Amino acid sequence: MTTNIHPTAIVDPTAHLAEDVVVGPYAVIGPRVEIGAGTQIDAGAQVQGPSRIGEQNRIFPYASVGFDPQDLKFGGEETWLYVGDRNHFREHCTVHRGTGKGGGATHIGSDNLFMVFTHIAHDCVVGDRTIFSNNGTLAGHVEVADDAVVGAFSSVHQFCRLGRHAYIGGYSVITRDALPYVKTVGVKPACYGLNRIGLERKGLTTEQIEPLAAAYRILVRSKLNTAQALERLRAEFADSEDVAYMIDFVESSQRGVIKEMPRRTGQRGG
Repeated sequence: MTTNIHPTAIVDPTAHLAEDVVVGPYAVIGPRVEIGAGTQIDAGAQVQGPSRIGEQNRIFPYASVGFDPQDLKFGGEETWLYVGDRNHFREHCTVHRGTGKGGGATHIGSDNLFMVFTHIAHDCVVGDRTIFSNNGTLAGHVEVADDAVVGAFSSVHQFCRLGRHAYIGGYSVITRDALPYVKTVGVKPACYGLNRIGLERKGLTTEQIEPLAAAYRILVRSKLNTAQALERLRAEFADSEDVAYMIDFVESSQRGVIKEMPRRTGQRGG
């Protein structure tokens, strides 16, 4: 099939569109943009470059992808946005390129869903199969691992990390790393247990989940300090690749990890 470009769309001569790309009314494709086969750019959406967009993505109306970063240190240097395949960028979603001092590129994997008004800032790295609910936002230099979920109206501070299968509840403010496999929720975020339902939906077996549940209790709910808890995890769960990933995630943290338990509510008098 040939590329289908609406007559009101604007496509820069330096852009490269593969076969079967659809560009809707009044959409704008800027210079040095590469778009893979089967990708659809809807009405009024804009893609700027240098950007490389993979195959079978859909960029919904009025989304803005590949624009300059919102960073005062950005001086117009060449930076990139790299996007994988089969992602959905919903209405008014914004995704920015990297900065020269931050690695030079923003990277997004495949099979992700970015809902309305989500924002992916400069130099972020987003894995595969993540979900960003409406108004979920990342500051610069954030890393989001595979299968993580960011709840509506949640924000993630620059240089933080979200682990694999992390679940960030709505209206949360993440200023340290969020543990993999765990539900982290709140303006002053706390851990609300293992993301068991999410793990089951993603196909993890009971044999995989139970060691993670036990590891979570040792790391978060025991009276051991972090170093003691990690030592115990190594001793008790040497055969679990998922627990090994959790240990490595904690040990490699630069900002520290969120381990707080929910605050207890006061009891009624009377």
